[in-house]
Amino acid sequence: MKTILVIDDNNDLRENTAEILDLAGYKTLTAENGKRGVDLAIKEKPALIVCDIMMPELDGYGVLHLLRKHPDTQQIPFIFLTAKTERSDFRKGMEMGADDYVTKPFEDIELLNAIEVRLKKTEVLQQNYSPSPQGLSQFVKDVKDAGLLKQLSEQYDVEHFSKKQTVYAEGKRPRFLYYLVSGKVKAFKIHEDGKEYITDLYSAGDFMGYTALFEDKVYEESTTVLEDAEVMQIPKDEFLQMIYSDINIASKFIKIVTQNVKEKEERLLNLAYSSLRKRVAKALVNIHEKFYKERTGSIIEFSRDDIAQYIGTATESLIRTLSDFKSEKLIDIKSGKISIVDLDKLKNLLY
Repeated sequence: MKTILVIDDNNDLRENTAEILDLAGYKTLTAENGKRGVDLAIKEKPALIVCDIMMPELDGYGVLHLLRKHPDTQQIPFIFLTAKTERSDFRKGMEMGADDYVTKPFEDIELLNAIEVRLKKTEVLQQNYSPSPQGLSQFVKDVKDAGLLKQLSEQYDVEHFSKKQTVYAEGKRPRFLYYLVSGKVKAFKIHEDGKEYITDLYSAGDFMGYTALFEDKVYEESTTVLEDAEVMQIPKDEFLQMIYSDINIASKFIKIVTQNVKEKEERLLNLAYSSLRKRVAKALVNIHEKFYKERTGSIIEFSRDDIAQYIGTATESLIRTLSDFKSEKLIDIKSGKISIVDLDKLKNLLY
């Protein structure tokens, strides 16, 4: 049960608000003035604070200022209660770090909705998302599910893409954020010698093309469908509205993208310095976990050329290494399909 602190010098309003929150399933603490509210917040560390602006001794702005300075309370969501005559001043509170405001008199559902959205937002921002396309996808999905995309429509065009069809091309300016509903897609770059290098792999539930949108530049890679796909197209402006409308969301997004870039750099280092055997083993593990982890068995239906492009080697070299792995009973190959026999040994190959 989440605890909410209500700070208001009006006894009736304070008690009525507490009653509403109690009925909604929250544990409620109350304070009759700002000083008492600050003390309670520091002691109890509630999940959220609802605070009146105009109060004697210490007004709502003072309460917010003190709590944002204290390390134990600076991240607690803060909602102002403001009379209509004070509404023009609410921007001051938002600039100081308030999360929202509700104008008095208010409907019960208005306050409850504001509280629910802010609590969901806090949960999203406290999550540790993995530094991968999947982690970023889950973050954006959680932001949307938390109701933080108020202007984001539920209806988008979903386009069908056939195998080998291009979703977006290197050098083009982005118009959409792409969400992969089903299918498999690879992102790749063409080296100056004409060879293809796979930079990323996407499966159902992943977002694609977000880096170019976020950095406002052309795509640095192309994407091609590996398996017939359904792709949702989210307009660029709506995606950016979600990112830039809230500094906390933007910061979290940047952190995930930065981690994802770091992961790519580590893969490049692996390509540069690891032995071919270790590179092939890591590629098989990555492809298995990305595309086939949920399947019964460990069969990888991925072309030899694509695997070679993923690790940056010649197809002939890859085939020789796969033959060695088969003889060592790490994998099996039947009808051209690779089946992983010993996933743990592949993950921990010594040389």
